[in-house]
Amino acid sequence: MNPPTPTRRDVLRLGTLGAASMMVPGAMAAGPRGKAEACIMLWLGGGSAHIDTFDPKRRGDGKKRAGSYYNAIPTAIAGENVCSHLGRVADRLDRCVPVRSLHHNVVDEHAAATAFLHTGRPVSGTVTYPSIGSVISHERGSGEPGVPAYVVVGYPNASRGPGFLGSKHGYVYLTDVDAGPTGLTPPDDIRADRRPRREALLEGLRSEFEARNPGDSMVRDYSMAGREAARLAGPAFLDAFRLDREPSSVRESYGGEFGRRCLLARRLVERGTRFVEVSHNLNFLNGTGWDTHNEGQLRQHELIGELDSALAGLIDDLERVGRLDSTLIVVATEFGRPPEFDSGGGRGHQSGAFSGLLAGGGLRTGRVVGATDELARTIVDQPVSIPDFHATIYAALGIDPAKELDAGGRPVPITDHGQPIAELFG
Repeated sequence: MNPPTPTRRDVLRLGTLGAASMMVPGAMAAGPRGKAEACIMLWLGGGSAHIDTFDPKRRGDGKKRAGSYYNAIPTAIAGENVCSHLGRVADRLDRCVPVRSLHHNVVDEHAAATAFLHTGRPVSGTVTYPSIGSVISHERGSGEPGVPAYVVVGYPNASRGPGFLGSKHGYVYLTDVDAGPTGLTPPDDIRADRRPRREALLEGLRSEFEARNPGDSMVRDYSMAGREAARLAGPAFLDAFRLDREPSSVRESYGGEFGRRCLLARRLVERGTRFVEVSHNLNFLNGTGWDTHNEGQLRQHELIGELDSALAGLIDDLERVGRLDSTLIVVATEFGRPPEFDSGGGRGHQSGAFSGLLAGGGLRTGRVVGATDELARTIVDQPVSIPDFHATIYAALGIDPAKELDAGGRPVPITDHGQPIAELFG
């Protein structure tokens, strides 16, 4: 059914309200605003199947009968189920908000969909938009000196970059959770008393070179990166990698390799990092990661089990240290999977309906947002766009999602008209 045509009176009323809002100081900032201090995003790269995780439906046969690949189990939210391999998360779902109605229109290209999920906008040929981590770095900065505002526990990727915000709001990345970023660790033969002298000599050379190249952004950014690396080489940041200082029971509660990365994320936000992205399955446990085409589907339960242990461990641990309400957990992926199975027993891509998850962060949890049809193919209630999802994350961290950033003299709103999910606040 087509929406009703607005009357002249409707148009005039909306125009008056719009004009009035521009004259009221702070009108753009009206809306829900949370009090979270940090965000940890668990990235399921490859496109996790929502129908096999957070939005289970009838059981399929892996061949001709469409449906979930696993059985469903009840959760701590009455009447709501998740996949049977998410048993620990199921018991903690009252601290979470499954969002079952995410959608966008990028279907067949992983890189473009990944960029959309990280920037909240389609890839543009004229503007390089900042990632969500870079925006949070820009708006909130690090909580403590000597700690980066934005860390990626995973391989570097352009979609995680700062875009027009500049290198100052880029990320520190690492893949070794025990050693930390190798570029920040001085060689063993450099004694502690030599380091300040070496840094002072290097700073003099930097300053001289900058003076000889005024206005050169590449020189400025390179010098800034060097200064930032020296700042982060101090004990405040590097101490976060001493996972052995955690009780063995805590370390074990997180599970394996992915869990260790999530434990590191908790230690980083404790020390003042604002945004940590933790990539799951860096080395493709089942050959394809969450990109479950063909035989990748057959071992998907191993990935789901890793996610279950790590996410449950992170929720419990943040509660233990009194930081769950001040730390927003986000589980995200680039798109979902259709209910049908392909000839190899896997699934294709589906961007018109898929799931994400929010937890903690001071949100009103223990509820589900959105719903899909009987096979999780189509959204039937409360669609949530990617800009809306971003707006909810920003609002939870006290950031106005409508605030305009400066893209070289051009104002660009933080989100592309995104609206926070209002029921999760207040």
